[in-house]
Amino acid sequence: MIEVRELTKRYGRTVAVDGLSFHVEPGRITGFLSPNGAGKSTTMRMMLSLDRPDRGSVLFDGRPYHRIAEPLRHVGALLEARTLHGGRSAHDHLWCLARANRVPRRRVDEVLALVGLDDVARRRAGGFSLGMAQRLGIAAALLGDPAVLLLDEPVNGLDPEGILWIRTLMKRLAAEGRTVFVSSHLMSEMAITADHLIVIGRGRLLADTGMDDFIARNSRGRVRIGTPEPQRLREVLSRAGIDAEPAPDGGLEATGARPAAIGSLAAAHGIALDELSPRPASLEEAFMRLTAQTVQYRAADAEAGEGETLA
Repeated sequence: MIEVRELTKRYGRTVAVDGLSFHVEPGRITGFLSPNGAGKSTTMRMMLSLDRPDRGSVLFDGRPYHRIAEPLRHVGALLEARTLHGGRSAHDHLWCLARANRVPRRRVDEVLALVGLDDVARRRAGGFSLGMAQRLGIAAALLGDPAVLLLDEPVNGLDPEGILWIRTLMKRLAAEGRTVFVSSHLMSEMAITADHLIVIGRGRLLADTGMDDFIARNSRGRVRIGTPEPQRLREVLSRAGIDAEPAPDGGLEATGARPAAIGSLAAAHGIALDELSPRPASLEEAFMRLTAQTVQYRAADAEAGEGETLA
Protein backbone atom coordinates (compact mmCIF):
# COMPACT_ATOMS: atom_id res chain seq x y z
CA MET A 1 0.00 0.00 0.00
CA ILE A 2 1.08 3.59 -0.64
CA GLU A 3 0.28 6.30 1.90
CA VAL A 4 0.67 9.94 0.84
CA ARG A 5 0.39 12.28 3.82
CA GLU A 6 0.07 16.08 3.59
CA LEU A 7 2.59 16.22 0.74
CA THR A 8 3.62 19.81 -0.04
CA LYS A 9 6.16 21.22 -2.48
CA ARG A 10 6.93 24.85 -3.33
CA TYR A 11 9.13 26.32 -6.02
CA GLY A 12 9.68 29.91 -4.97
CA ARG A 13 6.23 31.46 -4.69
CA THR A 14 4.60 28.66 -6.67
CA VAL A 15 2.92 25.88 -4.71
CA ALA A 16 3.22 22.80 -6.93
CA VAL A 17 1.70 20.33 -4.46
CA ASP A 18 -0.48 21.57 -1.62
CA GLY A 19 -1.18 19.33 1.39
CA LEU A 20 -1.92 16.29 -0.75
CA SER A 21 -3.08 13.11 1.03
CA PHE A 22 -4.38 9.81 -0.36
CA HIS A 23 -3.92 6.05 -0.09
CA VAL A 24 -3.30 3.61 -2.95
CA GLU A 25 -4.68 0.19 -2.09
CA PRO A 26 -3.37 -3.16 -3.33
CA GLY A 27 -5.42 -5.41 -5.57
CA ARG A 28 -6.68 -2.74 -7.95
CA ILE A 29 -5.42 -0.28 -10.56
CA THR A 30 -5.48 3.29 -9.29
CA GLY A 31 -5.38 5.96 -11.98
CA PHE A 32 -3.70 9.31 -11.30
CA LEU A 33 -5.15 12.22 -13.29
CA SER A 34 -4.61 15.96 -13.46
CA PRO A 35 -4.48 18.82 -15.96
CA ASN A 36 -1.02 19.81 -17.20
CA GLY A 37 1.02 21.66 -14.61
CA ALA A 38 -1.17 20.54 -11.72
CA GLY A 39 1.56 18.76 -9.75
CA LYS A 40 1.18 15.17 -10.95
CA SER A 41 4.79 14.65 -12.06
CA THR A 42 6.13 16.47 -9.00
CA THR A 43 4.04 14.20 -6.77
CA MET A 44 5.37 11.05 -8.42
CA ARG A 45 8.96 12.29 -8.14
CA MET A 46 8.48 13.00 -4.43
CA MET A 47 6.98 9.56 -3.95
CA LEU A 48 10.25 8.09 -5.23
CA SER A 49 12.47 10.50 -3.22
CA LEU A 50 13.71 12.18 -6.42
CA ASP A 51 12.39 15.51 -5.12
CA ARG A 52 12.28 16.40 -1.44
CA PRO A 53 8.93 17.65 -0.12
CA ASP A 54 8.78 20.80 1.97
CA ARG A 55 6.29 19.01 4.18
CA GLY A 56 4.59 15.63 4.39
CA SER A 57 5.66 12.09 3.64
CA VAL A 58 5.11 9.07 1.40
CA LEU A 59 5.22 5.53 2.77
CA PHE A 60 5.40 2.22 0.91
CA ASP A 61 4.07 -0.45 3.25
CA GLY A 62 5.12 1.78 6.14
CA ARG A 63 8.56 2.86 4.85
CA PRO A 64 9.74 5.88 2.83
CA TYR A 65 11.32 4.95 -0.48
CA HIS A 66 14.82 6.18 0.42
CA ARG A 67 14.91 3.83 3.41
CA ILE A 68 14.03 0.71 1.45
CA ALA A 69 17.05 -1.53 0.93
CA GLU A 70 17.18 -2.94 -2.61
CA PRO A 71 14.20 -0.80 -3.70
CA LEU A 72 13.62 -2.55 -7.04
CA ARG A 73 12.56 -5.64 -5.09
CA HIS A 74 9.77 -3.65 -3.43
CA VAL A 75 8.81 -0.72 -5.69
CA GLY A 76 9.01 -0.76 -9.48
CA ALA A 77 8.75 2.58 -11.26
CA LEU A 78 8.64 4.04 -14.75
CA LEU A 79 8.83 7.83 -14.90
CA GLU A 80 10.85 8.44 -18.05
CA ALA A 81 11.59 5.73 -20.59
CA ARG A 82 14.74 7.41 -21.94
CA THR A 83 16.62 7.47 -18.63
CA LEU A 84 19.15 4.83 -19.64
CA HIS A 85 22.73 4.55 -20.90
CA GLY A 86 22.33 4.58 -24.68
CA GLY A 87 25.57 2.71 -25.24
CA ARG A 88 24.47 -0.33 -23.28
CA SER A 89 22.40 -3.16 -24.62
CA ALA A 90 18.93 -3.74 -23.22
CA HIS A 91 20.25 -6.83 -21.43
CA ASP A 92 23.22 -5.02 -19.88
CA HIS A 93 21.05 -2.08 -18.79
CA LEU A 94 18.83 -4.44 -16.84
CA TRP A 95 21.74 -6.51 -15.56
CA CYS A 96 23.34 -3.42 -14.00
CA LEU A 97 20.07 -2.69 -12.17
CA ALA A 98 19.72 -6.33 -11.17
CA ARG A 99 23.21 -6.56 -9.65
CA ALA A 100 22.63 -3.42 -7.55
CA ASN A 101 19.46 -4.96 -6.09
CA ARG A 102 20.53 -8.62 -5.72
CA VAL A 103 18.16 -9.72 -8.45
CA PRO A 104 19.24 -13.00 -10.11
CA ARG A 105 20.50 -12.84 -13.68
CA ARG A 106 17.80 -15.18 -14.96
CA ARG A 107 15.22 -12.53 -14.06
CA VAL A 108 16.74 -10.22 -16.70
CA ASP A 109 15.93 -12.74 -19.44
CA GLU A 110 12.46 -13.32 -17.95
CA VAL A 111 11.41 -9.66 -18.06
CA LEU A 112 12.91 -9.11 -21.51
CA ALA A 113 10.74 -11.96 -22.78
CA LEU A 114 7.75 -10.64 -20.85
CA VAL A 115 7.91 -7.22 -22.54
CA GLY A 116 8.72 -8.65 -25.97
CA LEU A 117 12.35 -7.49 -26.25
CA ASP A 118 14.14 -10.83 -26.05
CA ASP A 119 15.00 -10.73 -29.78
CA VAL A 120 16.74 -7.34 -29.41
CA ALA A 121 18.26 -7.92 -25.96
CA ARG A 122 21.83 -7.42 -27.23
CA ARG A 123 21.12 -4.29 -29.25
CA ARG A 124 22.21 -0.87 -27.96
CA ALA A 125 19.26 0.71 -26.18
CA GLY A 126 20.20 4.16 -27.50
CA GLY A 127 18.89 3.13 -30.91
CA PHE A 128 15.51 1.96 -29.65
CA SER A 129 12.29 3.59 -30.80
CA LEU A 130 10.12 5.27 -28.16
CA GLY A 131 7.90 2.21 -27.97
CA MET A 132 10.86 -0.13 -27.48
CA ALA A 133 12.37 2.19 -24.86
CA GLN A 134 9.01 2.22 -23.10
CA ARG A 135 8.96 -1.57 -23.00
CA LEU A 136 12.50 -1.58 -21.62
CA GLY A 137 11.43 0.89 -18.92
CA ILE A 138 8.53 -1.39 -18.00
CA ALA A 139 10.94 -4.33 -17.87
CA ALA A 140 13.11 -2.37 -15.42
CA ALA A 141 10.06 -1.64 -13.26
CA LEU A 142 9.20 -5.35 -13.17
CA LEU A 143 12.76 -6.55 -12.67
CA GLY A 144 12.59 -7.10 -8.91
CA ASP A 145 9.11 -8.65 -9.03
CA PRO A 146 7.87 -5.79 -6.79
CA ALA A 147 4.65 -5.60 -4.81
CA VAL A 148 4.19 -1.93 -5.78
CA LEU A 149 4.29 -0.39 -9.27
CA LEU A 150 4.30 3.31 -10.23
CA LEU A 151 3.92 3.88 -13.96
CA ASP A 152 3.85 7.38 -15.48
CA GLU A 153 2.28 7.41 -18.96
CA PRO A 154 3.13 3.74 -19.66
CA VAL A 155 1.32 3.64 -23.03
CA ASN A 156 3.42 6.45 -24.56
CA GLY A 157 4.90 5.30 -27.86
CA LEU A 158 3.15 1.93 -27.84
CA ASP A 159 1.19 0.66 -30.84
CA PRO A 160 -2.36 -0.76 -30.37
CA GLU A 161 -0.97 -4.24 -29.65
CA GLY A 162 1.38 -2.77 -27.07
CA ILE A 163 -1.39 -0.78 -25.40
CA LEU A 164 -3.53 -3.90 -25.10
CA TRP A 165 -0.53 -5.79 -23.73
CA ILE A 166 0.29 -3.26 -20.97
CA ARG A 167 -3.39 -2.92 -20.05
CA THR A 168 -3.70 -6.70 -19.69
CA LEU A 169 -0.43 -6.87 -17.75
CA MET A 170 -1.50 -4.20 -15.26
CA LYS A 171 -4.83 -5.92 -14.68
CA ARG A 172 -3.06 -9.22 -14.05
CA LEU A 173 -0.59 -7.65 -11.63
CA ALA A 174 -3.42 -5.99 -9.69
CA ALA A 175 -5.34 -9.27 -9.62
CA GLU A 176 -2.26 -10.85 -7.99
CA GLY A 177 -2.69 -8.40 -5.10
CA ARG A 178 -0.06 -5.86 -6.11
CA THR A 179 -0.45 -2.09 -5.74
CA VAL A 180 -0.62 -0.51 -9.23
CA PHE A 181 -0.53 3.31 -9.52
CA VAL A 182 -0.63 4.64 -13.07
CA SER A 183 -0.93 8.05 -14.68
CA SER A 184 -2.10 8.80 -18.20
CA HIS A 185 -3.51 11.63 -20.28
CA LEU A 186 -5.41 9.14 -22.46
CA MET A 187 -8.87 9.26 -20.92
CA SER A 188 -10.30 6.53 -23.13
CA GLU A 189 -7.55 4.15 -22.03
CA MET A 190 -7.79 5.09 -18.36
CA ALA A 191 -11.56 4.54 -18.46
CA ILE A 192 -11.14 0.86 -19.35
CA THR A 193 -8.04 0.26 -17.23
CA ALA A 194 -8.40 1.89 -13.81
CA ASP A 195 -10.68 0.72 -11.01
CA HIS A 196 -10.11 3.75 -8.77
CA LEU A 197 -9.10 7.37 -9.43
CA ILE A 198 -7.00 9.99 -7.70
CA VAL A 199 -7.57 13.38 -9.38
CA ILE A 200 -5.67 16.54 -8.48
CA GLY A 201 -5.84 20.15 -9.64
CA ARG A 202 -3.37 22.91 -8.75
CA GLY A 203 -1.65 20.48 -6.43
CA ARG A 204 -4.75 19.70 -4.36
CA LEU A 205 -6.88 16.59 -4.15
CA LEU A 206 -10.11 16.89 -6.16
CA ALA A 207 -11.33 13.29 -6.11
CA ASP A 208 -10.45 9.96 -4.51
CA THR A 209 -13.13 7.53 -5.64
CA GLY A 210 -14.10 4.59 -7.81
CA MET A 211 -14.29 5.01 -11.58
CA ASP A 212 -18.08 4.60 -11.91
CA ASP A 213 -18.77 6.92 -8.99
CA PHE A 214 -16.43 9.57 -10.39
CA ILE A 215 -18.17 9.60 -13.77
CA ALA A 216 -21.65 9.62 -12.22
CA ARG A 217 -20.85 12.52 -9.89
CA ASN A 218 -19.10 14.73 -12.44
CA SER A 219 -21.09 14.35 -15.65
CA ARG A 220 -24.56 15.17 -16.87
CA GLY A 221 -26.62 12.51 -18.60
CA ARG A 222 -27.31 13.00 -22.31
CA VAL A 223 -30.18 11.67 -24.34
CA ARG A 224 -30.24 11.24 -28.10
CA ILE A 225 -33.62 12.20 -29.63
CA GLY A 226 -34.86 11.51 -33.13
CA THR A 227 -38.04 13.31 -34.24
CA PRO A 228 -39.59 14.71 -37.44
CA GLU A 229 -40.26 17.96 -35.52
CA PRO A 230 -36.94 18.83 -33.87
CA GLN A 231 -37.53 22.58 -33.59
CA ARG A 232 -40.98 22.21 -32.03
CA LEU A 233 -39.73 19.58 -29.56
CA ARG A 234 -36.77 21.75 -28.67
CA GLU A 235 -39.14 24.58 -27.75
CA VAL A 236 -41.28 22.25 -25.65
CA LEU A 237 -38.21 20.94 -23.81
CA SER A 238 -36.86 24.46 -23.28
CA ARG A 239 -40.09 25.57 -21.60
CA ALA A 240 -39.72 22.58 -19.27
CA GLY A 241 -36.15 23.61 -18.40
CA ILE A 242 -34.46 20.92 -20.49
CA ASP A 243 -31.56 22.00 -22.67
CA ALA A 244 -31.54 20.32 -26.11
CA GLU A 245 -29.09 21.10 -28.88
CA PRO A 246 -29.32 20.15 -32.57
CA ALA A 247 -27.27 17.10 -33.54
CA PRO A 248 -25.33 16.97 -36.83
CA ASP A 249 -27.79 14.46 -38.33
CA GLY A 250 -30.85 16.60 -37.66
CA GLY A 251 -31.88 15.10 -34.33
CA LEU A 252 -31.46 16.55 -30.86
CA GLU A 253 -29.26 15.84 -27.89
CA ALA A 254 -30.66 16.75 -24.48
CA THR A 255 -28.56 17.24 -21.37
CA GLY A 256 -29.51 16.64 -17.76
CA ALA A 257 -32.88 14.93 -18.34
CA ARG A 258 -34.21 11.39 -18.11
CA PRO A 259 -35.53 9.74 -21.29
CA ALA A 260 -38.88 9.07 -19.57
CA ALA A 261 -39.39 12.79 -18.89
CA ILE A 262 -38.62 13.67 -22.51
CA GLY A 263 -40.95 10.97 -23.79
CA SER A 264 -43.78 12.20 -21.57
CA LEU A 265 -43.39 15.79 -22.78
CA ALA A 266 -43.33 14.71 -26.41
CA ALA A 267 -46.46 12.58 -25.95
CA ALA A 268 -48.29 15.39 -24.16
CA HIS A 269 -47.71 17.69 -27.15
CA GLY A 270 -48.37 15.09 -29.82
CA ILE A 271 -44.80 15.03 -31.10
CA ALA A 272 -43.68 11.75 -32.66
CA LEU A 273 -40.34 10.27 -31.66
CA ASP A 274 -38.18 8.04 -33.83
CA GLU A 275 -35.46 7.57 -31.24
CA LEU A 276 -35.00 8.17 -27.54
CA SER A 277 -31.78 6.68 -26.20
CA PRO A 278 -29.45 7.63 -23.33
CA ARG A 279 -25.83 8.38 -24.13
CA PRO A 280 -23.40 7.08 -21.51
CA ALA A 281 -21.28 9.69 -19.78
CA SER A 282 -17.53 9.50 -20.37
CA LEU A 283 -14.49 9.81 -18.14
CA GLU A 284 -13.25 12.63 -20.36
CA GLU A 285 -16.44 14.64 -19.83
CA ALA A 286 -16.38 14.05 -16.06
CA PHE A 287 -12.69 14.98 -15.84
CA MET A 288 -13.18 18.18 -17.85
CA ARG A 289 -16.11 19.27 -15.72
CA LEU A 290 -14.31 18.62 -12.42
CA THR A 291 -11.01 20.26 -13.40
CA ALA A 292 -12.36 23.16 -15.47
CA GLN A 293 -11.46 25.74 -12.82
CA THR A 294 -7.98 24.33 -12.16
CA VAL A 295 -6.56 24.25 -15.70
CA GLN A 296 -3.45 26.45 -16.02
CA TYR A 297 -2.49 25.80 -19.66
CA ARG A 298 -5.33 26.13 -22.12
CA ALA A 299 -5.30 26.20 -25.94
CA ALA A 300 -6.22 29.57 -27.45
CA ASP A 301 -9.50 28.28 -28.93
CA ALA A 302 -10.45 26.09 -25.97
CA GLU A 303 -12.58 28.63 -24.13
CA ALA A 304 -15.25 28.41 -26.80
CA GLY A 305 -15.92 24.72 -26.41
CA GLU A 306 -15.83 21.82 -24.02
CA GLY A 307 -13.38 19.04 -24.64
CA GLU A 308 -10.58 21.25 -25.93
CA THR A 309 -8.90 21.72 -22.58
CA LEU A 310 -5.40 20.31 -22.32
CA ALA A 311 -5.38 17.41 -19.91
